[in-house]
Amino acid sequence: MMAGRGSTAAVGGPARHIPVMLSEVLAQLDPKDGEIIVDGTFGAGGYSQAILESADCKIIAIDRDPEAFRLSGELATAYPGRVLAVLGRYSEMVELAASEGFNSVRGVVLDLGVSSMQLDEPSRGFSFSQDGPLDMRMGQGGASARDIVNSLGEQELAEVLFKLGEERRSRAIAKAIVKRRAEAPIATTAELADIVAGVLGLTREEKKHPATRTFQGLRLYLNEELDELARGLSAAERLLEAGGRLAVVTFHSLEDRIAKRFFASRSAPPPRASRHLPEAGGEIPAPSFRLLNRRPVEPNQAEISRNPRARSARLRAAERTGAPAHPLDLAALGVPRLGFYM
Repeated sequence: MMAGRGSTAAVGGPARHIPVMLSEVLAQLDPKDGEIIVDGTFGAGGYSQAILESADCKIIAIDRDPEAFRLSGELATAYPGRVLAVLGRYSEMVELAASEGFNSVRGVVLDLGVSSMQLDEPSRGFSFSQDGPLDMRMGQGGASARDIVNSLGEQELAEVLFKLGEERRSRAIAKAIVKRRAEAPIATTAELADIVAGVLGLTREEKKHPATRTFQGLRLYLNEELDELARGLSAAERLLEAGGRLAVVTFHSLEDRIAKRFFASRSAPPPRASRHLPEAGGEIPAPSFRLLNRRPVEPNQAEISRNPRARSARLRAAERTGAPAHPLDLAALGVPRLGFYM
């Protein structure tokens, strides 16, 4: 099973999956009456609804998925005047918030990765647990996973699977994909999963299907998720007012590395000057965040038992200082670079 963020079946409807570490996220955000909070990854609205119920605040609900945008419209109906539904990428939150009349906000929450709503719908093509078209697009338009699998060269496919899927057998899988597609285009999630299983075997990892890393790599590449994360964190840094809070829930090591480096680089105090060292060539930026948790918060065993998809979740949070935002450096944050372009 691929890791996914929790969701509800529909806004206002019966719960299908509880949002991961909901109480912990609320504790870090600490919403208050009258505040403006951005939910940059709305999904099915689990976090937004809980925030709205915890304080008389307003939510700017952002998601690039048209289905999530529809659900955010339903939440806006349920909470009149308190939800601003926006279709778009959370990396654009500064511009999207400005379009709604806000130049700063008090809180931002990002629940990364693919949502349970997307995973559980076979037609979206995110999961191999049920057969469906090989799609994986979070938004509308553009290339699909089918396009990538059937068009990228063997070396490029291997690089995507290795760098973004963290798949050690990436070359063997890429070779098998190219061999199979020479016979006929690979069109479904089951076809791709079978190819990977044929290379790795079905007992490679006790708790993971052997195609998990392959699907992760293709999805991250197709949706530019790691670039989106780095740019989204930078956007939150620019949008948050002093005292505002940023909470980020990650689901795998590549996401968590970027979030960890972002918070570490923005919260470390400038090193003390030493008379024994030459002066630095440039001014060191003052910390733009104060960490709220030195170590990531993890779900407890009870939550993992209720929702196995929560097992890899990590929550990091910090409070904005009054210092200027730092320049964005994708390489310093650990965003993988590929040696080719799609």
